[in-house]
Amino acid sequence: MASNPSSQRAGEYSEGSIRVLKGLEPVKQRPGMYTRTDNPLHVIQEVLDNSADEALAGHGKKIRVTLHADGSVTVDDDGRGIPFGMHPEEKAPVIELVFTRLHAGGKFDKGKGGAYNFSGGLHGVGVSVTNALAKRLEATSFRDGRVARMVFEAGDVTEPLQLRNAIEGDRRSGTSVRVWPDAKYFETAALPMADLVHLLRSKAVLMPGVSVTLTTEKTRDTQSWLYKGGLRDYLTQALSGDPVIPLFEAEAFADASHDSFAEGEGAQWCVAFTEDGNPVRESYVNLIPTSAGGTHESGLREGLFTAVRSFIELHALLPKGVKLLPEDVFARASYVLSAKVLDPQFQGQIKERLNSRDAVRLVAGFVRPALELWLNQHVEYGRKLAELAIKAAQTRQKAGQKVEKRKGSGVAVLPGKLTDCESRDLAHNEVFLVEGDSAGGSAKMGRDKESQAILPLRGKVLNTWEVDRDRLFANTEIHDIAVAIGVDPHGPADTPDLSGLRYGKVCILSDADVDGSHIQVLLLTLFFRHFPKLVENGNVYVARPPLFRVDAPARGKKPASKAYALDAGELTAILDKLRKEGVRENAWSISRFKGLGEMNAEQLWDTTLNPDTRRLLPVHLGDIDFGRTELLIAKLMGKGEAAARRELMELHGDTVEVDI
Repeated sequence: MASNPSSQRAGEYSEGSIRVLKGLEPVKQRPGMYTRTDNPLHVIQEVLDNSADEALAGHGKKIRVTLHADGSVTVDDDGRGIPFGMHPEEKAPVIELVFTRLHAGGKFDKGKGGAYNFSGGLHGVGVSVTNALAKRLEATSFRDGRVARMVFEAGDVTEPLQLRNAIEGDRRSGTSVRVWPDAKYFETAALPMADLVHLLRSKAVLMPGVSVTLTTEKTRDTQSWLYKGGLRDYLTQALSGDPVIPLFEAEAFADASHDSFAEGEGAQWCVAFTEDGNPVRESYVNLIPTSAGGTHESGLREGLFTAVRSFIELHALLPKGVKLLPEDVFARASYVLSAKVLDPQFQGQIKERLNSRDAVRLVAGFVRPALELWLNQHVEYGRKLAELAIKAAQTRQKAGQKVEKRKGSGVAVLPGKLTDCESRDLAHNEVFLVEGDSAGGSAKMGRDKESQAILPLRGKVLNTWEVDRDRLFANTEIHDIAVAIGVDPHGPADTPDLSGLRYGKVCILSDADVDGSHIQVLLLTLFFRHFPKLVENGNVYVARPPLFRVDAPARGKKPASKAYALDAGELTAILDKLRKEGVRENAWSISRFKGLGEMNAEQLWDTTLNPDTRRLLPVHLGDIDFGRTELLIAKLMGKGEAAARRELMELHGDTVEVDI
């Protein structure tokens, strides 16, 4: 019997090996890529955020959450209601697309004419993820005198769109979504009540005049929140220590004449400074809680620091020999920050961290002048705040001096090409291992001299996978790296003396091209093989410089601008944004960096060195154990492993991005 050439034999890699996931299948197969899987709170939050976005847009004054006895959750609002007419292109009811299609929603169209000028992000996977991970979901929309209802199970439509005219007792407009989360996708099906209450209360605080209600059927308990004022009461209740000075509360937003930001972009904030107690720090972007912070928090930090430093310099309060750093001002700061950003870019689907680089400038630009004015209107409070910051700086400097004395004599002579930093505080010190002398020169000029050291490397680093430890120092580059970081080479089972470690972060900084990736691999091999404790302790990082720069012309009241892209994907996103802003096709210019040496000091600082805007990836083993990682690197870096490498490339070659 003749064999069918298109049939797939076991273990064979052919056209039939490729599977295309459709609809909501990607979410069901890899839920952790789209939401938190420890409990269903985040999938409920996706529904809640839609209701909050309606209120934020000025449509709706009530949000009601009900925890039913059967484990389901209902979120009701009195917003505009999800449209349920046929989509002009997709030929399906819009309400169906919202719940069954990834990257379908009403929040992509920003600016005038869009449904939402400000909303919680552009990932577009919100309630479709909720639907995918639910045993059942019932959606009802009240709009234009009609009521639309659809029912889904496991993400699929089980009851198609049903329309009826509104009757007495129906709300005029709004949306009601009832969800039964599927327990198989979560570690526990129970909602963390404390987190849910905190989330709902914070929504009410950030939307004065909007009432938020939580009802629990089992206990017949109802809690409601309605705040008329700002953030002050909320922060005051949360503080565990007494404020040194009155709370600093303000808000500022761009108007139509602003030359850098869109109308309505800005922030409101409330800041308290205390000498004791745990700091309270909460931040939000378009009402989305950003528990991991991000660039808007960096902007608050920068604005507070520059304003306080300016006050101290104006009144000549800084003692001789004391250098003030941002953390000296920020260490005892508690705050609630709520930013409004037109086009927020988050890290990951669960939106825990804001990555939008412009948000640093946006928030800092509004916070600094407001605090400077406030401090100079209340000089006695300014002096108290200055005293608190100076005290923190003195404590930090004394701690650094103690560490330096403990190191004592006998320290190896530091390499001459190392440009060291001034501070000795491991929590802030970092050294950049930079590819090439020209890039090293730009890095030296652009760095923060207080906390950033630069060690330029010449040429390709030696592949040290099979080099004996006692022969390592025969290589000048590796000798210099070891002496600069202050730790001797060691093995995974050793207990090396890390008291000589000179930098809390050891950062690999190479070009964004293939050669740069090769140097990264060689240095990562060195650290994994001969400095494994640094990897284990989280001291090793990889800096990610951009590959492209986009120069955009002036548009309307916006001046000419430049943006940086890490890769082709980010470049496409930047160009799409320019098109939406009305920039004529190809009116922009795109530059591709051949290497770090092409960047001047200012560009390198903005894109790669500035802690507020850079991309710095921590190096760790993740879920892979040390032994398995060792075997894999042996295949990649071992001299006698050509056959194993070839097999690895044949198996996984299709997943590699090639830069030719």
